[in-house]
Amino acid sequence: MSDNTIQQAKASSRILPGQERYVAPAGKVELQDVDSVDESMPATNMWADAWRTLRRNPLFIVSAILIVCIIFVALFPGVFTHRDPNFCQLDHSLEKSSPGHPFGYDTQGCDVFTRTVYGTRTSLSVGILTAILVVIFGSVIGALGGFFGGWVDALLSRFTDIFMAIPMLLGAIVVLQMFRTSGSIWKIVLVLTLFGWTQTSRIARSAVMETKNLEFNTAATALGSTPGRNLLRHIMPNSFASIIVIGTTSLGSYIVSEATLSFLGIGLPTTTVSWGGDISNAQTILRTDPSVLFYPSAALAITVLAFIMMGDAVKDALDPKSRTA
Repeated sequence: MSDNTIQQAKASSRILPGQERYVAPAGKVELQDVDSVDESMPATNMWADAWRTLRRNPLFIVSAILIVCIIFVALFPGVFTHRDPNFCQLDHSLEKSSPGHPFGYDTQGCDVFTRTVYGTRTSLSVGILTAILVVIFGSVIGALGGFFGGWVDALLSRFTDIFMAIPMLLGAIVVLQMFRTSGSIWKIVLVLTLFGWTQTSRIARSAVMETKNLEFNTAATALGSTPGRNLLRHIMPNSFASIIVIGTTSLGSYIVSEATLSFLGIGLPTTTVSWGGDISNAQTILRTDPSVLFYPSAALAITVLAFIMMGDAVKDALDPKSRTA
């Protein structure tokens, strides 16, 4: 741009006295300096962004500490007590706390602290195993229906509707009443899985239907990838965030369901130490000695609260729409 051109541009524009405008000469500004990208920054993805968000979330930190402590108690109960939870002496029935027995004794003369510690393993095992099986089974049913569509989706959706119409706790009560000859943790886990997978299936179906229409799936198909490979290698990994959220959030409800079934007397056998069983045994002396009921109930409430807080934190991290500003 010549000097005459610059002078003409200044003359044609309205410039106040004392005000100057600068017009950069052509060729002096390089485009790459303006639109350059800093390639020194490490590559990121959804999971890395989620972890970065979780580390700054106080809700996640508190819940993670609680869950780690609960898992440690469940794995190593002998660190906290050296007594047998099934060893009871009627001579100590309803005795108050004493050195070595901080929670006192129940009606059978069993140490409440020992039974509360060992009950952690049972309740946590039921919750985690049920959540894993629900995520696996529900994800398979939902992913197949959402990916293939058509009559496959219609058939699997009606199959899901049948089980969704049955409340989980009510269905578990009916099935357990029919098979009361034997009792084990796996029986409770399988029954809760039978009636608890429907919500996960719906979430997985919606996530797969949304993900399969994205560009990367179309590009993979154009490059010769088979439908099965697309589903396993591309669609499911990108749909798993929603499934993890529902699995983490629902884990606490499975622990409560096990405690409810044991409270009703149709869950785990009396020889198995669990919070629900101890709560059921303590209801008869609720008016006279509520402390026996308090400790297993408090342990159950803290555990469920920890997993609910963890689920909320994971949801905020993996779902950008639910993040607070």
